[in-house]
Amino acid sequence: MSDEPCETPCALVVMGVSGSGKTTIADKLAERLGWTCEDGDKYHPKSNVEKMSAGHPLTDEDRWPWLNAIADEIERVCRARGHVVVACSALKRTYRDVLLRGRDDVRVVFLNGTQQLIAHRLSLRKDHFMPPGLLDSQFRTLEPPSVDESAIDVSIDATVDTIVDDIVGKLQATTARHSTDRIQS
Repeated sequence: MSDEPCETPCALVVMGVSGSGKTTIADKLAERLGWTCEDGDKYHPKSNVEKMSAGHPLTDEDRWPWLNAIADEIERVCRARGHVVVACSALKRTYRDVLLRGRDDVRVVFLNGTQQLIAHRLSLRKDHFMPPGLLDSQFRTLEPPSVDESAIDVSIDATVDTIVDDIVGKLQATTARHSTDRIQS
């Protein structure tokens, strides 16, 4: 994968721990960009949902088929020259590597927030398969994107519209910088 992201990505993976707002932000971001939106949770096998519903964290072995199913969907959309925003926890670098499969036309958006803020948000949720008690496990697993991943890092301590504006602004700035670099080469 190149160090510099491509001019216009075909996919954005909105990542973060449970309760960070992945689905909400991915929906609004896709709407704003005119792209389709996929909730990564729908790609979980039934056994994963049952395990999380029972309050048990997933293992890496549980996650590989799920991550590969999402990566297959990203690949399908990109090959068809479409655009998609995918909400997916993608907590570890190895998980993001599976999702991106070395592509430079897929970008990661990291929804960055404190455990206290996210715990409060989870306490307000109803009827979600991920119980708030698994938040500690998610934060222990979380490996925030490193600089070489060219991720878009945004604070979630803002309104949904402000977060989406921040993402779009950072995406446009990266695209403009990349275009300028290409012209000067």
